[in-house]
Amino acid sequence: MRRTEETRTGLVRRARRIDRILAATYPDAKAELDFDNPFECLVVTVLSAQTTDKRVNAVRPRLFAAYPDARAMAAADRAVLEQIVGPLGFFRAKSDALLKLSAALVLEYGGEVPPDLDALVRLPGVGRKTANVVLGNAFGMPGITVDTHFGRLSRRLGFTTETDPVKVEHAVGELFPKRDWTMLSHHLIWHGRRCCHAKKPACGACPVARLCPSFGEGPTDPEVAAKLLRTEGPN
Repeated sequence: MRRTEETRTGLVRRARRIDRILAATYPDAKAELDFDNPFECLVVTVLSAQTTDKRVNAVRPRLFAAYPDARAMAAADRAVLEQIVGPLGFFRAKSDALLKLSAALVLEYGGEVPPDLDALVRLPGVGRKTANVVLGNAFGMPGITVDTHFGRLSRRLGFTTETDPVKVEHAVGELFPKRDWTMLSHHLIWHGRRCCHAKKPACGACPVARLCPSFGEGPTDPEVAAKLLRTEGPN
């Protein structure tokens, strides 16, 4: 089902309808990283690069029992920190990132996480994606999280043709009210992890199939497609 022509108004209406359907499909959609405060949210998001949320959640209790705040983490013994984050892979680089990040928080913000996009992206190892995760989920400030799932689905659904994450963020953001940005991110990410897979999307079992211009990239037979569905994100 290819749409060769679509007005701007038509795109906005279709995009918002898709989001409403995904909201009904995934009523429990939320960040799949566990955290209790902005510092934890920032740290686990940084750690989630090149690993899974499930693995990060597994090391989280021990990590924050040892280093409950930025001051404690900035003063961490590197060998102990590396041992804790070791199961995540790239433990030297990740330990270095946490030490630099925590030190910057202590030096520049008194150990607190700043609720500001520009301030967050100036921190070591923090890009717009991480900053928007923190703003949207720890501070309740609208933000669009353009991870690989969000970018892929934005293009498949015809929201944008952009590939640069910042351009995707701005292009998709223009289609939705700002208040919806954070939950939109969760809806697309959950759908990408559970149904609209990168290599073999479950088109025949997709709740927004009739609104998707990329329908047919994956199996369209309902029974075949249903076998591709996941009940949770990748481990």
